[in-house]
Amino acid sequence: MGRFDSGAQGLLLLDKPLGWTSNDALQKVKGLLRALKGGHTGTLDPLATGLLPLCFGAATKFAQVSLDADKGYRATLTLGARTCTGDREGEVIEQRPVKVDAGLIAAVCGRLTGPIDQLPPMHSALKKDGKALYEYARAGIDVEREPRRVTIHTIDIVQWHDRTLVIDVVCSKGTYIRALAEDIGQALGCGAHLAALRRTSSGPVRIGGAIALDALEAMPDAEPLARLLPPDTLLADWPSLRLDAGEAGRFLSGLRRRVEHPDTDRIRVYGPQPGAFLGSAHVRGGELIADRLLSPPEVQALCCAPATASEFPESLP
Repeated sequence: MGRFDSGAQGLLLLDKPLGWTSNDALQKVKGLLRALKGGHTGTLDPLATGLLPLCFGAATKFAQVSLDADKGYRATLTLGARTCTGDREGEVIEQRPVKVDAGLIAAVCGRLTGPIDQLPPMHSALKKDGKALYEYARAGIDVEREPRRVTIHTIDIVQWHDRTLVIDVVCSKGTYIRALAEDIGQALGCGAHLAALRRTSSGPVRIGGAIALDALEAMPDAEPLARLLPPDTLLADWPSLRLDAGEAGRFLSGLRRRVEHPDTDRIRVYGPQPGAFLGSAHVRGGELIADRLLSPPEVQALCCAPATASEFPESLP
């Protein structure tokens, strides 16, 4: 199959398989889509499976939205054993008897809900002096780390039996579920480590809309492109505003526009045609101020009824 740019524009929700790095999965999908420009929106460890939003073309402009969004996970914890990495890949360094009940588990999960300070694990991709922490850890070096404030919005107990605890977690960006598993184990008095992890959501997108890599590979050549969602999918939980053709053109040229809309830090902006997503903006004092804009060709490529060049000029006359 020849290598060329298919012009892929949009978002693909991938169900990342176990054992793959996020970048390996991205490169594989880029090849299947014949896409030259693409990126993922937040690393999943090889141990983790689940939702990995991949951005192509114009959608890469809004990847930061997904990086900053709250995430949802289903985590499986093994109680009674701590490991050197905080997950099942590490060597067991301590074992304790498990003497817990449903009430204690619920109470501990409740205490760990809300804003908490979390120490980044040594076995993580967080960088210090240009090197990932896991590189220091593999060399047997423990470096000083600063706790980071994260927010655990909810912890729901899905299942508990003997030494296995399954929970659903919704949390802010930057949360380490391995560290949360260890915190739960410590609070329970028996220790714990992360046995399995599956990302279930990122902002407004959910795992139910994702496709497995093997299913994508099995599709005929043209079909993977049909799985792409429009770039504004990442902004689906934002308020929206529609402009007429003239105002849309001025907005795309970067000019501030007067609008009747309350102040907001983030808003999706559309032109008059169906699907004519123009970009992201914020509103201050009745002014619509652009943040990230699509180019007129990108708008035309994504729009259900393509706009003419006169409707979306490159600049004002």
